[in-house]
Formats: sequence, C-alpha cells, structure tokens
Amino acid sequence: MTAVRGLAAMSKGAAFVTHDFARRDVGAHDVLIDIAFAGICHSDIHQVREEWGPALFPMVPGHEIAGVVRSVGSSVTKFAVGDHIGVGVFIDSCRKCEPCKAGLEQYCNEGMTGTYNTLERDGVTVAMGGYSNVFVVNEDYAVKIPKSLPLDGVAPLLCAGITLYSPLKHWNAGPGKKVAVMGLGGLGHMGVKFAHALGAHVTVLSHSPSKREDALAMGADEFIAVADPKDLKAYGRTFDLILNTVSAQIDINAYLATLKIDGTLVVIGLPGAPYPVHVGSLLDGRKSLAGSMIGGIAQTQEMIDFSAKHSIVSDVEVISADYVDTAYERTVASDVKYRFVIDASTI
Repeated sequence: MTAVRGLAAMSKGAAFVTHDFARRDVGAHDVLIDIAFAGICHSDIHQVREEWGPALFPMVPGHEIAGVVRSVGSSVTKFAVGDHIGVGVFIDSCRKCEPCKAGLEQYCNEGMTGTYNTLERDGVTVAMGGYSNVFVVNEDYAVKIPKSLPLDGVAPLLCAGITLYSPLKHWNAGPGKKVAVMGLGGLGHMGVKFAHALGAHVTVLSHSPSKREDALAMGADEFIAVADPKDLKAYGRTFDLILNTVSAQIDINAYLATLKIDGTLVVIGLPGAPYPVHVGSLLDGRKSLAGSMIGGIAQTQEMIDFSAKHSIVSDVEVISADYVDTAYERTVASDVKYRFVIDASTI
C-alpha cells in the first residue's frame, strides 16, 4: 500500500482536517502520481455538504488533478516517469458497454467510477480524491499534459475545461456560429476561451456587469448584462448555441427565445430544482434543450492538446491547504477569479 496524506471532511459540512490513509499498490497498468495541484470544483462543495444526497465520509474531494508521474506499473505504455499527468472526474468504467467502447466512458451504462465519494469497481474500496499528495490510477483513465502548460492553470481543465469543450465540439462551434455563454465563473470563463479559440462569435450573458472587461479580455466579442429576463428581448433568434453554466434558478424560457431556428441551449450547471419549460419556447423555432457532462478520456486528451496549441489555461488563485474552508465560502459567494487551486505541497 502507498501512504498518502490528504484533506478530508470527516462528516457532512465539517471543516477540513489532514487525514492519513493508504492507496493501493501500483498494479501492472497503474501509475503513481505526485500531485502538484488540485482544483476546487463547486461540485466538491455540493458533495461535502450532502446537497446532492447522502455521501461517504471521511471524504477527500478533488477531481481536477495535475501532477508528475513518480512510478509506473510493469505493463504501462502510455506514461513514463517524469511525465506531467492529469486525472479528472472519473477513474474507471465498465469498459465493455457501447458508450465505453465509443470513448464516452462518462456515460457508461453501468455508471462511471467517480474520482471520489463513490466505491471503486471492487464494490469495497472508497475512492479518495485529489486533495492529497499522492494518487494511483489506471493509465487508461489519465491524460498526458504537455510540459508547456503550467500545472496550476491546467488542473481545472480536467473538469471545468472538458465540461465546456465537449459540448462546443459536439454542437460544432466554430467560424460562422454565434455562441453565448451564460455565466462567467469557473465553468463559463473556460467556455469563452474555447469558443473563441474554435473561431466562434462569442457573447457572454452575465448578471455581473463588473465582469465585462474580463470577458472581453478572454476573447468574448460581446457582453450582455442581464439584470432581468426582459433584457434579453432585443436578442430574439440571435444564437446558434447557448451554454448554460449557471446553477441558480433562472427563467430558462427567456434564454430559449434568443436561439435561432434549430438552435440548442445546453444545460451544464446543476440547479437545485427543475426548470419550468414552456413547450412553446421549443416549438417556436424547432429549438432544442439539451444537457452535457464532461467528456471521455480521448476527448479530454484532445482538449488538453488543444489547450497547449492555443495557450489556454484556467485563471486561478493558488491557495494553501489551510485556506480550503475559506475558499469554499468564497466559491459559493462567487468571489474568485476564476478557480481556486490547492498547492498539494502544503498538505
């Protein structure tokens, strides 16, 4: 077994404490990672606070992991010692269902194995996440990070980045397409950067007028401050694709009205309650309301390589381990530009 030190919530909503535990020995197809940085995702907060249902404690969260390979198993071919490596939202899947075979492991028919707050495929071992100093993972569920990318800025790409890149690619964002990004937070700012790099015309729809300059600096062509749904009336049938990164309750029908004929609004953020959707909002223009969740391993590697080509990383605030509780409160208050990242050397 491999000795590990992590940050754990010992019960629902508890403050973080250091927690010593063990990971499995490095198997033939495993890699041992010295974690450098771990991003804080809002979903970490939801799970620590059991806002998505009962959770497993003690919990070591974290699924935005960037580090360096320390050792590899005897049959590993994908990585070598010293490589920069990333691990995202899941660490395994059934590998045999149609989605898995198609590179859509995130939609595994049997359910993907989350990086934390779940049982691993043996049904016994509790998965512990990236708020720690060491990680062990099967090589098939990790991606290689080019050394041209800084590990602190690349860590959030393993969740926030792929969560926005995947729908942009699926719905063919590119030259000649008008893409709107709802919300300029940890998710939204990645959507702006990727949509711009793909060649789309990018508009940010935000409740925070103060973020205008940031949005334009990241590549947005336009910024629309939305204090009230009525502010969107002038933009009827404007956008080909809307990416909704907002987790708060909103009038989704007002945004559907801004889609062009055959346009699609993709829900990415997870609101606490269902949206009331008026059917007429969809019928008037043959519009679609869709959802999207991260990406498969191959697409995640594609996203990392695309990021290296276009020098795209997340805007981050690097913090020490003793600041995580404060970072959680600031994340909930939208007081971060735009992602907190833990320096794992401080754990």
